[in-house]
Order: sequence, then structure tokens, then C-alpha cells
Amino acid sequence: MTNNQKHLSEVARLHRANILKSLEHRLQVARSKGQSALIEQLEAERSYYNR
Repeated sequence: MTNNQKHLSEVARLHRANILKSLEHRLQVARSKGQSALIEQLEAERSYYNR
């Protein structure tokens, strides 16, 4: 693996981690507001990223 490929792989990993962190925050807010439809949607999105 070249240095460029390693860098791109690390960037992709960090991007995914940031998306998941944002999703968790959005889920917390949706749960606190009792927004069940949004919770369902965000949980589906989280499942997609956790594959």
C-alpha cells in the first residue's frame, strides 16, 4: 500500500467516525424529544454505516 493509499484510507476512516459521532448525537436529541420516526430513520442510517 502506498503512502497516498494509506492517507486516503485514514481519511475515510476518520470521515466514517465523524459521521457516526454525529448520528449518535442526533439520536440522543431525537430520543430526548420523543421523535420516534426520526429515531427509526437515524437507527437505520447508523446500521448502514456500522456494516
